[in-house]
Amino acid sequence: MVTIKSPRELDLMRKAGQIVAIAHQEVAKHIKPGVSTKQLDEIIDHVIRSHEAIPSFLHYNGFPASSCISVNEVVVHGIPSPKKILKNGDIVSIDIGAIYKGYHGDGAWTYPCGTISDIASKLLKETEASLFAGLAQAKSAARLTDISHAVQIYAESQGFSVVRDFVGHGIGTHMHEDPQIPNFGLPGKGITLRPGMTIAVEPMINAGRKEVKVLADGWTTVTMDKSLSAHFEHTILITDTGYEILTKV
Repeated sequence: MVTIKSPRELDLMRKAGQIVAIAHQEVAKHIKPGVSTKQLDEIIDHVIRSHEAIPSFLHYNGFPASSCISVNEVVVHGIPSPKKILKNGDIVSIDIGAIYKGYHGDGAWTYPCGTISDIASKLLKETEASLFAGLAQAKSAARLTDISHAVQIYAESQGFSVVRDFVGHGIGTHMHEDPQIPNFGLPGKGITLRPGMTIAVEPMINAGRKEVKVLADGWTTVTMDKSLSAHFEHTILITDTGYEILTKV
């Protein structure tokens, strides 16, 4: 069931989203060679809790950390570790969720570590652009897959591939609510978007093939061909005139 949020609920979701954005701003300052992904996760956990929120991801279906930190060929759900040390040239996808007074915010961004390759730089730029291509279709009376189609068409036009195994989602009192939002497909399908809906749009784009696999830990998901992958996500509100990004300061 897709819910329409009340003004009170939207105020709480704006606060949750703002906390996610603040955590991103802070952790971005610490992404450099020699830092472990566990150290980054600890920074994120501290920021979230210091704003009277709790991490959405910690213990979610058994996930053992406060954020997902995915490096290079890791697409999503990378588990922070003191043994995973960032090096120059890495790209680092950080997915952060926060619960504020029962409501979730969810946002991901992929960052460069030091000096990255031309292909990595293009992948980051165009994955972010694919997110905003999708968001441009997020408006009242549009169909859900108008977003999906726009993401796919843009990413593939840049020579990249779109992950099929993981999708965006509705969000509110639960981190994952209806509807599911693929990053691929034909336009004009799915539900009609209405003001008051809150959704998380999150392209996961690979430099190589679209196929991925989940490793033995049950979480870490990598590209089958070991190519680089990037992940960008915003939680948004559908409005009368378009959309409002909730995961920003």
